[in-house]
Amino acid sequence: MADAQDPPQAQQSLLPDYPQMILEAIDALNEQAGSNKSTIAKHIESTHSDLPAAHTTLLSHHLAKMKNGGQIVMLKNNYMRPDPNAPPKRGRGRPPKPKAPLPPGTVVSPPRPRGRPPKDPLAPPKPKTTVSTGRPRGRPPKMAKTTPAAAPPPPGVKRGRGRPPKV
Repeated sequence: MADAQDPPQAQQSLLPDYPQMILEAIDALNEQAGSNKSTIAKHIESTHSDLPAAHTTLLSHHLAKMKNGGQIVMLKNNYMRPDPNAPPKRGRGRPPKPKAPLPPGTVVSPPRPRGRPPKDPLAPPKPKTTVSTGRPRGRPPKMAKTTPAAAPPPPGVKRGRGRPPKV
């Protein structure tokens, strides 16, 4: 039973890894505008006969991984090697301001840590200072109404329900 598992592992070890096969295919095809995924797949299939069943999935995965890593560049659905003279790709967002050069011999101190500095446990506690304005803290209490309430209507007149009509 161990012999049955050895041949697939031996075939896997004979195959170069996918990034190497992809770069070999791009170099061998040598197209000016780059090579698309199907052309790369056909070239790899023609040069390496013992490919795994999930070859197209693996190829797509490795192409995306190499594109994100900067090993290859994608332009109009075509993959090609990056130009060595091209400037590096800039990240998202606004670039930082250029820093002024320091004169020679200047010692740079480390930046202050962010946030509130920690309390000194050995320092004596500060006495509480109360600022007196003559009034107590907080919202003043609600004062009771001193005006007499409206006289209740005579017992014979009954008010209707709802809002009274405009007069």
